[in-house]
Amino acid sequence: MLAKPVLLAFAILALCGCGGHGGGGGTAGVAESASRLLAAAVKNDRVAFEAQIDRRAVREDVRRQVAEVARGSALDVDGGPSEFALDRMISPDAIKLVKAGSGEALKAAPTPAQVAPLIRSVDRQHACLAETGVCLLTFAKAHGAWRLVGMKAMGLQIAVAQAGA
Repeated sequence: MLAKPVLLAFAILALCGCGGHGGGGGTAGVAESASRLLAAAVKNDRVAFEAQIDRRAVREDVRRQVAEVARGSALDVDGGPSEFALDRMISPDAIKLVKAGSGEALKAAPTPAQVAPLIRSVDRQHACLAETGVCLLTFAKAHGAWRLVGMKAMGLQIAVAQAGA
């Protein structure tokens, strides 16, 4: 009797694309959006970077992380970090891209195919670019487009495998 529910559960998981690898189910466009964002970071193209982010959402995410770090250090600053400080943390300069294995800085932006293995589905409207189970960049789908809504506040480094590796 247990066989049917177990098979049904596996079928549902397979149809949903759960397990979270990019390119499937609801994350078809997130690898492309992430690739455009990373290309803007490599080129230090602030206009292209802004086109890929929801600045208000990212600002709130980074503010929350900075406040958590401060509380962990027994610091409590009224109002948290300034808008200016947050905006400096949310820029192409904040994202460091390196070659997986060597740690050498990337000179060219990764393709969507190189980014796709790093994408993990969070739910039907959210996905993240993750390393070792930690979301580094979080994207949300709104109005048919994926945009950055969260990012690791400090020490953001993304290791990307080279094509054919």
